[in-house]
Amino acid sequence: MSWFYVAVLVIAVVAAVVLAPKPPKQRPAALTEFDIPTAEEGRPIPVVFGTVLVQSSNVVWYGDLAYARVRSSGGK
Repeated sequence: MSWFYVAVLVIAVVAAVVLAPKPPKQRPAALTEFDIPTAEEGRPIPVVFGTVLVQSSNVVWYGDLAYARVRSSGGK
């Protein structure tokens, strides 16, 4: 009788794996999707009192933003 329970368990696990919803493929993030600080002439400067999160601050330099494709063969 214990073999019956093992068989039911195996069938239930296989059914759960087969019927599980597959997650959608995710695209890598592009540089345009990031909300980074910008440097624009004539942009108003916010006056802030206290602790406030400034969404799009105006900066002079923000590093070298570039991207490179990673090409590597995976696994054997």
